[in-house]
Amino acid sequence: MKEKTSDKYDKVFVKSFKVKKDKLKKLKYNSIPQWDSVGHMSMIGSLEETFNITLEMDDIIDFSSYEFGKKILKKYKIKI
Repeated sequence: MKEKTSDKYDKVFVKSFKVKKDKLKKLKYNSIPQWDSVGHMSMIGSLEETFNITLEMDDIIDFSSYEFGKKILKKYKIKI
Protein backbone atom coordinates (compact mmCIF):
# COMPACT_ATOMS: atom_id res chain seq x y z
CA MET A 1 0.00 0.00 0.00
CA LYS A 2 1.30 3.43 -0.97
CA GLU A 3 2.10 5.83 1.85
CA LYS A 4 -0.22 8.83 2.04
CA THR A 5 1.21 12.26 1.30
CA SER A 6 0.06 13.53 4.70
CA ASP A 7 1.89 10.67 6.44
CA LYS A 8 5.09 11.49 4.55
CA TYR A 9 4.74 15.16 5.55
CA ASP A 10 4.17 14.24 9.20
CA LYS A 11 7.17 11.90 9.21
CA VAL A 12 9.49 14.69 8.07
CA PHE A 13 8.45 16.82 11.06
CA VAL A 14 8.53 13.97 13.57
CA LYS A 15 11.99 12.91 12.38
CA SER A 16 13.42 16.42 11.98
CA PHE A 17 12.25 17.78 15.32
CA LYS A 18 11.87 14.62 17.43
CA VAL A 19 8.28 15.45 18.37
CA LYS A 20 5.20 13.30 18.72
CA LYS A 21 2.66 13.36 15.89
CA ASP A 22 -0.05 14.80 18.16
CA LYS A 23 2.04 17.98 18.65
CA LEU A 24 2.39 18.79 14.94
CA LYS A 25 -0.70 20.95 14.39
CA LYS A 26 0.55 23.61 16.85
CA LEU A 27 4.18 23.46 15.74
CA LYS A 28 5.68 26.80 14.69
CA TYR A 29 9.18 28.03 13.90
CA ASN A 30 11.10 28.68 17.13
CA SER A 31 8.26 27.22 19.24
CA ILE A 32 10.61 24.38 20.21
CA PRO A 33 14.42 24.45 20.56
CA GLN A 34 14.88 21.96 17.70
CA TRP A 35 13.14 24.28 15.19
CA ASP A 36 15.81 26.92 14.95
CA SER A 37 17.51 28.07 11.75
CA VAL A 38 19.64 24.92 11.48
CA GLY A 39 16.69 22.62 12.20
CA HIS A 40 14.62 24.60 9.70
CA MET A 41 17.08 24.03 6.85
CA SER A 42 17.40 20.36 7.74
CA MET A 43 13.60 19.97 7.67
CA ILE A 44 13.39 21.84 4.35
CA GLY A 45 16.01 19.51 2.88
CA SER A 46 14.03 16.50 4.07
CA LEU A 47 10.83 17.87 2.54
CA GLU A 48 12.57 18.53 -0.77
CA GLU A 49 13.99 15.01 -0.80
CA THR A 50 10.75 13.34 0.28
CA PHE A 51 8.60 15.11 -2.32
CA ASN A 52 11.26 15.52 -5.02
CA ILE A 53 10.87 19.30 -5.19
CA THR A 54 13.04 22.39 -4.83
CA LEU A 55 11.47 25.10 -2.70
CA GLU A 56 12.00 28.71 -3.71
CA MET A 57 13.90 30.88 -1.23
CA ASP A 58 10.78 32.94 -0.39
CA ASP A 59 8.90 29.76 0.43
CA ILE A 60 11.72 28.51 2.64
CA ILE A 61 11.65 31.80 4.55
CA ASP A 62 7.83 31.86 4.77
CA PHE A 63 7.63 28.23 5.98
CA SER A 64 6.81 29.29 9.52
CA SER A 65 4.60 26.50 10.82
CA TYR A 66 3.42 22.95 10.22
CA GLU A 67 0.01 24.20 9.05
CA PHE A 68 1.33 27.01 6.82
CA GLY A 69 3.75 24.57 5.25
CA LYS A 70 0.79 22.69 3.78
CA LYS A 71 -0.29 25.85 1.94
CA ILE A 72 3.22 26.39 0.60
CA LEU A 73 3.45 22.82 -0.69
CA LYS A 74 0.18 23.25 -2.62
CA LYS A 75 2.14 25.59 -4.90
CA TYR A 76 4.28 22.58 -5.81
CA LYS A 77 1.23 20.40 -6.56
CA ILE A 78 1.53 18.53 -3.26
CA LYS A 79 -1.82 18.19 -1.50
CA ILE A 80 -1.72 17.32 2.18
